[in-house]
Amino acid sequence: MKHILIYLALVLFSGAIVYAADSTAAAEQPVTFSGFVDFYYSKNIESPLSGTNRLRNFDTPENQFTLSLAELVVQKTASPVGFRMDLDFGPTNDAVQPGNASTVNVLQQAYLTAVLPVGNGLTVDAGKFVTHMGYEVIESQANWNYSRSLLFAWAIPYYHTGIRLTYPVANNFTAALHIVNGWNSVIDNNSKKSLGLTLNYAVSSSTDFIFNYMTGFEQPQGVNAGKKNVFDFIITQSVSDKFTLALNADYGEERFLLGAPLATWKGAAVYGRYAFNDKSAIAIRAEGFYDPMGYATATGVPKETIKEATLTYEYKLFAPLLVRGEARGDFANAPLFENNSGGTTQYSQVTFLIGVVASF
Repeated sequence: MKHILIYLALVLFSGAIVYAADSTAAAEQPVTFSGFVDFYYSKNIESPLSGTNRLRNFDTPENQFTLSLAELVVQKTASPVGFRMDLDFGPTNDAVQPGNASTVNVLQQAYLTAVLPVGNGLTVDAGKFVTHMGYEVIESQANWNYSRSLLFAWAIPYYHTGIRLTYPVANNFTAALHIVNGWNSVIDNNSKKSLGLTLNYAVSSSTDFIFNYMTGFEQPQGVNAGKKNVFDFIITQSVSDKFTLALNADYGEERFLLGAPLATWKGAAVYGRYAFNDKSAIAIRAEGFYDPMGYATATGVPKETIKEATLTYEYKLFAPLLVRGEARGDFANAPLFENNSGGTTQYSQVTFLIGVVASF
């Protein structure tokens, strides 16, 4: 027994030394600050009476100079413990987190990170973080186009609250498990947690494949409903140093009441980007979205099919200042878009946009 106690004491002492060393290393990691301000003007050629671009999520106001998003990121790299906090302000954040006055809603992300000495290193994030799903993200400058895809707007969630476990299985293969409070939730609306999965496989130095999955009960407590399941596939292909292609495909389903028909939605988007040089580039996106019950878009239109094509040109006036010009057409098989008298009679809408993002 005495030898065991001595052994445990030595283990604890050596652990304390390692922890102290890790703490010293962590203390040496600086806290960094970064951010941006995103501003745009959009014009719909139909001049809808409401001043709204229908079926968009972030570039909704039409014929308005609009502050889209201002973001401040405070971050400390985990070594072995760190954190990240993204403070967001503006209409884009209101669209991501609607209907709440809680102070947590200015936090797009706020999570702690710890890298645990398990195998190749297990990264644990705990808190609120953006979704793992989809090819596009909330920040416009991190995408190839300024406006967001139909898939990003309607097929997938924006953020989650919970725990994320990420593990590098091999040099070219990473897996992540997400245990969260559901879709776009800080506090869950029921007693069941949702699960997410990410499998990221780098087929080669130029080809990358990502599979994402989400499943869970998303209806409020007391509603007898089925699970919400979404499958998300992403493939990127670097053709050359200047030219890159990407494909994003989604399939989702939910039985919102037991006995009700299964609501499904699916779509695919293809992307292409060509960089002329370090300052300028052109990007194209084309996609189709099928929502047979009008469930994902909440229009209720049967056999709803929406397509869109977007052309974006970007130019960096200075290193931190990005300017984008964009032309986009949305087309539907039903009159989903508004005319200049306020009637929903249009089968299409065409918009032009100029966006400016200043980063620091």
